[in-house]
Amino acid sequence: MPAQSASLSTAIILISILFFIIALGLVFLVGIYNQRRKLHVEEKRFLNQKFDAELLKTQIEVQEQTMQTIAADLHDNIGQLLSLTTLTLGSIDINAKEKAQKKVNDSLSLVNKSIQELRELAKLLQGEQIVALGLGHALQQECDWLKRTKAYKLQFNNQLVGLDLNSPNKDLIILRLVQEIFNNIIKHAQAKHIAVEANLNDGILYLNVKEDGIGFDYESIKKASPGMGLASLQKRIALINGVIDIYSEPKLGTSITIEIPYP
Repeated sequence: MPAQSASLSTAIILISILFFIIALGLVFLVGIYNQRRKLHVEEKRFLNQKFDAELLKTQIEVQEQTMQTIAADLHDNIGQLLSLTTLTLGSIDINAKEKAQKKVNDSLSLVNKSIQELRELAKLLQGEQIVALGLGHALQQECDWLKRTKAYKLQFNNQLVGLDLNSPNKDLIILRLVQEIFNNIIKHAQAKHIAVEANLNDGILYLNVKEDGIGFDYESIKKASPGMGLASLQKRIALINGVIDIYSEPKLGTSITIEIPYP
């Protein structure tokens, strides 16, 4: 009996020790879990703040791009139309009735064209409504403005107009991506033809921009410097969980393909 009692006591002690160790282990694990959970919450909050900051930066950049477009159009298009109207009116000889009538008609035509140009500019001044009308509409407007420069032959296969889906934050970032790509083409590509395609398939938004410019060695440029806006493109694509593929060779132009989960 004493041996049995001692054995039982030993077993109880061992079980108590094991229970205590398990309890300590559980407390330790709960502590680690709570610590990691807190870190996860803080990290998530930081990422949200980072996203909001990048989104605000993007909104400002889109507005700045809009203002630059308006300024350029006022100078290059409307300014020239009004100057031409002034010259035409100033050259009218009221004694030559037929020629005078023709010049008056020409002047009216120039004034009407100026009014049409101003109406188009007014659409840009609506600001955020550009994106509010849908991504397809916003991209179409960007392509239309580029085409109006008459510097490029531009084709746009736009399958995003009229979509019921939308994602305002993503739309704004995608619009800025396209603006950056167009700016790079204008500044560096020396292209004559630009082809743009946009469509949505199985929850993935596909966007492709291809031009026939001078091209470049993508890997060399990427290593040498973040110039040409490549780093900014990569950063913004990662922000909305998308992927970007840039293919370019000297003298063979550049093709940029973007895939983004949508909405």
